[in-house]
Amino acid sequence: MQYELAESGTSSSSQQPRGLRVSLVALLIAMLLATLDNLILGAAMPTIVGELDGLDHLSWVVTAYALATAAATPIWGKLGDMYGRKAVFLAAIGVFLLGSALAGASQTMEQLIAFRAVQGLGAGGLMVGAFAIIGDIVPGRERGRYQGMMSAVMGLAMVAGPLAGGLITDHLGWRWCFYINLPLGGVAICMVIAVLRLPKKRAQARIDYLGAILLAATISSLVLMTTWGGGQYSWGSVQILGLGALILVGGVLFVLVERRAAEPVLPLAVFRNSNFSLITAVGFLLGFVQLGALTFLPLFLQTVQGASATNSGFLLFPVFGSMMVVNVIAGRVTTQTGKYKIFLVVGSALVCLGPFLLAQMDTGTSRVTSGVFMAVLGLGMGLLMQSVMLVALESVEKKDLGVASSTATLSRTIGGSIGVAIMGALFTRQVQDSMAGRGPELSSAAGENMRLDAASLSRLPQDIRSAYESAVASGTHQTFLLGAAAALVAFAASCFVREVPLRGAEEQENSAAAPRGDQARVDEE
Repeated sequence: MQYELAESGTSSSSQQPRGLRVSLVALLIAMLLATLDNLILGAAMPTIVGELDGLDHLSWVVTAYALATAAATPIWGKLGDMYGRKAVFLAAIGVFLLGSALAGASQTMEQLIAFRAVQGLGAGGLMVGAFAIIGDIVPGRERGRYQGMMSAVMGLAMVAGPLAGGLITDHLGWRWCFYINLPLGGVAICMVIAVLRLPKKRAQARIDYLGAILLAATISSLVLMTTWGGGQYSWGSVQILGLGALILVGGVLFVLVERRAAEPVLPLAVFRNSNFSLITAVGFLLGFVQLGALTFLPLFLQTVQGASATNSGFLLFPVFGSMMVVNVIAGRVTTQTGKYKIFLVVGSALVCLGPFLLAQMDTGTSRVTSGVFMAVLGLGMGLLMQSVMLVALESVEKKDLGVASSTATLSRTIGGSIGVAIMGALFTRQVQDSMAGRGPELSSAAGENMRLDAASLSRLPQDIRSAYESAVASGTHQTFLLGAAAALVAFAASCFVREVPLRGAEEQENSAAAPRGDQARVDEE
């Protein structure tokens, strides 16, 4: 099956087809919806809690969304492979918008949590569908450029999201943090329907319901265990050990079922490709480092360097700014040369170096120095995010692009969940031990002031504030060292990835001589 999007009036291969441009805008909007949602909502949560009176259930507003997203991600990918990516992608947007509308109309915290789960079910198909469609309509040689552009916009969204959330909440009300998704999603749906041309599919095999249920249950247990462990429940509690048992039993049963299923929700055969297995591991470790670093960097900036919540968002710009720049450059170089392994290796090396440098920060580190260290991490993240998805899509057959996209997305999601949980437990223990070493009075102050913001900390006595700042710096030191160790494993794995010719390179070299139509079209063989 060969896909081609073309534009009339020219045969120059350097020009972007009109249909492809419009399709990519639609995909980009859908990806923005998934990326911005939690970022915008973070600024609105204090207002939401105050209005709905649900402080005790605050964490579930985020957990319900994350849980549903993780469980639905591989299922959306497989449905796209079986029944056609366009229809499934539109369905995912529809579910997300339905959840957004209901969440905006919530009258109680319980309703908000339930509707956030609906949102998460749809969000699981947005990123997966977008990247899988890119794999369909863009040749491998060109894919790096477009993925780089889209990843760069995602980085910009990570910076702008919290600021946009504050503005929306202050001027329109928190409900518009959800309602704003409706017009954006409506535009994306119209563009996809009008421009995107993909073949319709109808699988003869039945959906692997049992495999989907087992996979969703196993993933949900894993997300809950990493979310609750060390916080709401101790790691040795009955609840956490029970979830661990469910993960083990569910995983074994899932493998047994998938080996016999006619159309498995996650074909185990894709892992026979060494590149796919290696890049899945790299993606997992990237999520581990990325989400962990982006969780504890604002904490360091606010507590140790005294930045406000809003300013800490601006101070993170070196991470996302460098990530945006390198994404665009790497994408264009990959398009021109067809080479990508160098970016994978260098990216993982920088992702290792960045946290190691961040681990050297202490109470005397200037914002300029910390900004340089963050830029190193951003460069590595940009190169890896670009390369991981590219290698994943290139390592499977066309029919399994949805599975490849969902697996790459899911591995990074789970890696981030586990990374934050482990780093959080390590950080908490280190802060408590550091304060305990300074005497019982300061140790007690740690328990009382651990969640205070910069403004509140500034009102504490100098000795307590200085001790707490040092303890937080010590805690982040440990978490960043752990991130560097995880990235070192990713670096080792990336060195074993084989660089193979990108799909579509030959067709692209001859595309300038090919006749072009007036709009996007699909040629089926």
